[in-house]
This record gives sequence, structure tokens and C-alpha cells, in this order.
Amino acid sequence: MPKVEHQNSSTVLTDDELRTLDAHWRAANYLAAGQIYLMANPLLREPLKPDHIKPRLLGHWGTSPGLNLVYTHLNRVIKARGLDALCVWGPGHGGPSVLANSWLEGTYGETYPDVARDGAGMERLFRQFSFPGGVPSHVAPETPGSIHEGGELGYSLSHAYGAALDNPNLLVACVIGDGEAETGPLAASWHSNKFLDPVHDGAVLPILHLNGYKIANPAVLARLPEHELDELLRGYGHSPIHVSGDDPAAVHRAMAHAMDTALDRIALLQQSAREDGVAERSHWPVIVLRTPKGWTGPAEVDGVPVEGTWRAHQVPLSGVRENPEHLRQLEAWLRSYRPEELFDADGRPVADALACIPEGTRRLGATPHANGGLLVRDLPIPSLDRFAVPVDKPGTTLHEPTRILGDLLEQVMHDTSDRRDFRVVGPDETASNRLQAVFDASGKAWQAQHLPVDEHLDRHGRVMEILSEHTCQGWLEGYLLTGRHGLFSCYEAFVHIVDSMVNQHIKWLRTSRQLPWRAPVASLNYLLTSHVWRQDHNGFSHQDPGFVDHVLNKSPEVVRVYLPPDANTLLSVADHALHSRDYVNVIVAGKQPCFDWLSMDQARAHCARGAGIWDWAGTENGGEPDVVLACAGDVPTQEVLAAAQLLRRHLPELAVRVVNVVDMTRLMPREEHPHGMSDFEYDGLFTKDKPVIFAYHGYPWLIHRLAYRRTGHKNLHVRGYKESGTTTTPFDMVVRNDLDRYRLVMDVIDRVPGLAVRAASVRQRMEDARQRHHDWIRVHGTDLPEVADWTWNG
Repeated sequence: MPKVEHQNSSTVLTDDELRTLDAHWRAANYLAAGQIYLMANPLLREPLKPDHIKPRLLGHWGTSPGLNLVYTHLNRVIKARGLDALCVWGPGHGGPSVLANSWLEGTYGETYPDVARDGAGMERLFRQFSFPGGVPSHVAPETPGSIHEGGELGYSLSHAYGAALDNPNLLVACVIGDGEAETGPLAASWHSNKFLDPVHDGAVLPILHLNGYKIANPAVLARLPEHELDELLRGYGHSPIHVSGDDPAAVHRAMAHAMDTALDRIALLQQSAREDGVAERSHWPVIVLRTPKGWTGPAEVDGVPVEGTWRAHQVPLSGVRENPEHLRQLEAWLRSYRPEELFDADGRPVADALACIPEGTRRLGATPHANGGLLVRDLPIPSLDRFAVPVDKPGTTLHEPTRILGDLLEQVMHDTSDRRDFRVVGPDETASNRLQAVFDASGKAWQAQHLPVDEHLDRHGRVMEILSEHTCQGWLEGYLLTGRHGLFSCYEAFVHIVDSMVNQHIKWLRTSRQLPWRAPVASLNYLLTSHVWRQDHNGFSHQDPGFVDHVLNKSPEVVRVYLPPDANTLLSVADHALHSRDYVNVIVAGKQPCFDWLSMDQARAHCARGAGIWDWAGTENGGEPDVVLACAGDVPTQEVLAAAQLLRRHLPELAVRVVNVVDMTRLMPREEHPHGMSDFEYDGLFTKDKPVIFAYHGYPWLIHRLAYRRTGHKNLHVRGYKESGTTTTPFDMVVRNDLDRYRLVMDVIDRVPGLAVRAASVRQRMEDARQRHHDWIRVHGTDLPEVADWTWNG
């Protein structure tokens, strides 16, 4: 029997309310099943025939009835209480149910007028589902009201909390499937309630949907005894409310009671914090909903049980076109919803089926919070000149680039203190990454216990740190997709933890760009620091620059990668990224003292070009170069300039061109990326036939991949990280990977025709310097003075 605990509400559905809720639920179930199976005869106005059935049966039925129940009951409370609400559908493969409900409430037809709320529109809705030229089977960007795909499981709850941050009047319901609940990211995201500010943030109502099974196995949480599951959820800081059963009328009554109980509790917690000043951490409600997998579908097929088992996960009746018995069962199943009572002669939903639906933008499919570009405002970014470092002469002063950026971010945080639409997230690394200036404008969000030794903790803070990269990513994605701005700061090696999450976000943005009704949202901005070349103290485990490779494999219209070589170029790149829309911007910059190369004006011009010649660093003197020294990244830039200085001293007759690349996508052909160079531009910069020695921040083969079509590719020689790492000195890291200045000079001698013999003694000096370095660090534990004290004197 269904049951509800903590009965703080006196909800009792009237017979009329029960009838209309059940009508809506049955209609949604019918529409969900119809999408999986039918491409004609949507209202069953004639007996079902094999020709009415899709040739390929795709989709997921098992979760759909439970999702339909949640949608129905969210409609009821939104309408009754006048709520602004958003729902994150964790079991995103339950796309049929969310599409069905958005069609029922009218938002689907408003978004796609050819799928109107009538018989012809219903046929179109059915036919397009998982059909060539149609829509995906998941809750995707094409689905009105969605901010979460759910194709890859684990991220729903962190997305929901990100949506609720700084949205004090928003209720975010989050349906979590029992399969998704087994993932690591979901398990960590239960702790998000320790960061939710009941004063300035909205509320998240998790709904843990336990239907017992995944594709072929039982679900762990569904098999826990109820008291054990209760203890787990209470340990996470939630107050559970249980609803279970398989009798529709009883479950409707129990679910209505549970929803009202949960919302009464939320209202009380928010009132206590906002009006009464209660500061204790809130224990928010969670609804545990247990219903059978594939509820109301075929109980048995071919002599084996289906409803309530893993067999209901996808398509319960798979042989409908070939097997007359399956066809008979499908027709009986669809007719069990009594569609003739739910849709009129024209195929329009009847009044009972629509009675619970809210109006206007309160409909879940119409909420602007699921189309955040409608709400986003430009960030108030101050003039960069206030934060720029003075550069009278390149390569003589040093600053920590990310510390300079921190000053800019502090001002942005300060200037958004009233509007609260900018956040910085990261896994315990804001101060480590030299961004601690932001704490002067906002502390770190924290609702748990405070101790006297703690610093910068703030119940109302907008800096968020949790040692779960997945949760940081999920928070920021939910925050951005609902119309706000942010920055994710992370150690370069460990951002790989969210490789798969950024895949999904890039796919979401790419698809959204093709939908005219989706307004552009603020870009997802990564600041990757504590990078490979300055993890000499932490060693091999902290040395991996491959996130850039991963991102540059993705949709070119969405991804951007920047390697600013100094503080002022970092400011310029960050300014561009924070202003941008619908991108994933990856910025790799060091936090250790770094030479200042360009003034602010020079930095702006250089970043606008994306790649350019540094005339002051080379020795072309207006003629054609003998060799091009190219660089991308702060440490490679320093090594290239040091190599150029050595060449100036030892081979003064050699014409050297120095090229710095800030925007990595500039290396791609224009046909493959909007920022790419034409062949004419590329050849002008790198030449068609001269040796190019390229010192690159990451794995060297990426440069070859980006430039392999270019005329001069055969002359391109790239030095970069080649998995030679350890705990050592900073300069030894570049020596171990053959990226050091001496190796670069040797490369020039080896590749410029005629130098091998003429400059043999210079090459020998370079080899000797590398050996001297090797011996020195093993005695002194520090780099050679000529390296440690080096400055540019070109």
C-alpha cells in the first residue's frame, strides 16, 4: 500500500481532483507509449495494423510512467501555489514522457507549430520520435523546458543545485533514477545541500525514483531496506518522504500528500532563514518514489514477466510488426488508457486532461529558467587598464598572472553583489590558484559548521569549493544554462575528471545553436592553472596538459582554447571569455611568477590577432627569416625567447622570426574552425619552406594534427610535453622533455641548411650546458644561475 511519512500537510484530494490528475497521467502515458511504437493511426480510430508501427522501435518505456506521475503532480502544486518551477529529468532517456507532457501543456506546439495540440500534431509527435529527421529519444536541447540531457547519467542533482543558486523564488525539482543514483558524480552531489543558501538561493526538491532495475540488473538503492535507505538520506542531510505502490488512485493521493508536505517544509525553512534569521543548516525534504518499472504496461510477454522487471526498461513488445500476438497486446495496452475519454474528435486533449496544467510561463515547458539566454545580462566588466601591469621593456619584470586576474575577478564579484549572477567554482583551489582576491568581495559558500580557525566561509558566499570536480562542473552548468555567468578554476591535470561532462555540455551548446528559440547563454569558462610545467614540486601525478587535446576534438563552432603568455594577455583573454556566449573557453595560464612581455595595448592587439610575430624578439630586420621560432604557452614562450637570445649572441647573422600563438584554433584551417587561418595567412606567418621550431605547452602531436594540411608542414618540428615528469626543478622539467632553450637552439642548428657544420661548436656548447644543468641540480637542488636569473636583454 502507498504510504507517506511526516504528514505535516492535510492534503486530501477530492474525487474531481483525483479524476483530472489521473486523466492527465493516463494521457501522458498514452502519448509516451505512442511515441515509441506508432507512426500512424495515433488515436486508434481503426484497429491497429503492422503498417501503423514504426520499422525500428526505439526509446525507453520503463521510467516513463513514473516521470509522468511526477510531471502531473508538479503541475498540480505549481498551479495551486503559484510557483515558478523548473524540473531536471535525471532519467533523460525517459524522453517520451517529457515530450508527451510538453505537448499536453501546449508548449511543444508553441515551440514547433507543425506539432500542434491536435490529431495531426499527435501523429507528427509520434512519428518524429527517434526517427530520421526527427528528435532524439532523450530529453535534449530540442525539448522545451529542459536544461539536462540525461544521456550520460550522474549530473542531474548538481545541475539542479546550479539552477537554484541565486534564484530565490525558484523551485527546482530533480528526478533521480535509481540507476543514476549509483554513479559517483550523483553520490557526491548529495552534499550540495551544504552549500545552498536558503536566503538567496531557491530550493531543490530531489525525487528519488526507485523502480527497481537498470537495463539488466537490480538497482542498489531500490534493494536497500527502507530503514537503511532512510539512514543514508538523513546522513546526507535530507528528510525523506516515502511514496510507494502500484494502485494508481492510491499513489495519486499519496504523491499529492508528499508534494504538499515537502513544499510546506521548504516554505517553512525559507521563511525561517529569510524572515526570522535562523542560521542553522536546513535539512531539506527528499521524496522517495517507488513504483513498478514499466508501470501500466504489459504485465507479461511471451510467458515471462515484464512490468516491474528489467524487461520493461526499453521496448516491452519488440516484435509488433511481425508477431500478431505482440500487436494484439500493444493495442490492448494502448486502449487500456481509454484514449477516447482523453482526446476529442479532433485529437485535442479534453478539459479533464488539462485541468492540472498551470498557465503561461509557469508551465514546466515554458519557464524562461530553462532557456537562460532570455534572462542573462551582460557582466559589468571594468576596464582592463585598472588591473594591467606596466611593461616598459619586455622580459624584465615578473608577475603571477592568475593573481592579476584575481584582482579583476574580485571587482566583477563586487559589481555583481546586488544582482548575484556571477560565481567562481573550483575544487578547493581558489587560493592555491592565486585568485584569493575574490574573497574581498565574497566568501566561500558554506552552510555547515563554522570553526574559529576557518577563513572566508560565508553562508551567503558566491565562491564555491568542493573537492569534486564533477559537482563543480554540474553546479556551473546549471547556473549558466539558467542565465548566469561563472568561471571554473582547476588544476590542469585534474580537469580531466570532467572530460565526459564537458563533452555533454559542448553537444548541448552545439545543438542549442541550431535552435532559433534557444537564446545564447554565457560561456563555460575554464581557467586551468597549476599547470604541467610548474608542477615540479608535486611530480608526475600532477603533470598532464591533455585537456586541450580533448576539447579541440569537439565541435569547432563551440570550443575555444587560449594560452596567454603573460599577465596582460591573460586579462585580455579573460575579458573576451567573460563577454562571450555559447562557447566553452579553455584558458591555460600559470600562477607562478612569469615575465611580462606585452603592455596592455599590445596584449589586446595580440590577442585579437590570436597569433602574431613579435618583431622585437626576432632578428629578421625586414627580410625573410632563415628559421621560425614559434611558441604557445607561458613556459614555452620564455624558452623560445631565451633561445632567440642565445641565437642572437652566438649566430648573429641568422635571421630569426619569433611567432607567439595565443588562440590555438588559429592554427586550424579556416574551413574547419571560425578562428582558423587561411592558407595565405598561415604561410605569411610561418613561411612555406623555412624550418619552424614550435615550442608548445602540451603534447606535441596536437600541433601536427592542427597544421597537417599546411604547405610547410614537412618543415614543422614540435617540442612539447612527452610524459617525462617527476619531482624536480622547474627548468629540469623542460630539459627532461627537450623543450628547453638549449635544445631549441640545437634544433635550429640541425634544421637550418648549412648550419650543421658551420655552427657545430655552438651546438656543442648547448649540449654542454644541458649536461652542466644535469650535474648542477643534483648537487644544489636548484636551477643554474644563468637560468634562474635570466632576463630578456634583446
